[in-house]
Amino acid sequence: MPENQKLALVGYGKMGHLIEQLAPEYNFDVVLRLDENNNAGGAGMTPAAFEIVDVAIEFSTPETATQNLKRLAELRIQAVTGTTGWLDHLPEVKRAVEHAGTGLVWSPNFSVGVAVFRKITALASQLLRDEAEYGAWAWEIHHDAKKDAPSGTLIHLVQAMKDAGYRRNIDTSSSRAGKHPGTHEIGFDSAADTITLRHTARSREGFARGALKSARWILARKGVYTFEEVLFG
Repeated sequence: MPENQKLALVGYGKMGHLIEQLAPEYNFDVVLRLDENNNAGGAGMTPAAFEIVDVAIEFSTPETATQNLKRLAELRIQAVTGTTGWLDHLPEVKRAVEHAGTGLVWSPNFSVGVAVFRKITALASQLLRDEAEYGAWAWEIHHDAKKDAPSGTLIHLVQAMKDAGYRRNIDTSSSRAGKHPGTHEIGFDSAADTITLRHTARSREGFARGALKSARWILARKGVYTFEEVLFG
């Protein structure tokens, strides 16, 4: 059998621990774990630390993700990131990746179900874009420790609606409570009826598996991609 690829985890919280648990199923050995204790200010992201690393999965914080991803590019490391709240800086990260000749997969959500849900949302928005009597809303709920609101996934869904031609107002809201892993809801309402589309996550496992699937996919590629491109081309 071929030797397992070497994986670095940049961010070692709940997602990092779950990714490490599942990594052997995807033929990865975790050889580096960076968190706030050994990577403050990016101190752990050195050439020596990444000498044998093939790919990194980054789940950190909105405040640290941009610098982490730029540094990974400088180190010529293939990367996957599921951190949210940093996408205003995507253009500069993309420039760094392209300059380095490396590869990056980014997504606010690595669930296969959410990727399909986004396509369904876009289709519904396209079909209703010229039906003026239908108003729209977008809502999500997550656990009370989630830092960004609305979620990156909800922002991504709303953008899909707009890209599909839905130009009217989309009322957008968020809730934070308890330990909820995440529900996203898109709705269209008229005097005659209501259409509700909803995705509910049961656990973080789907996100971890999507990130690992993306890490294998990006190994031999250059450029910046979304999770939808990993799944659907």
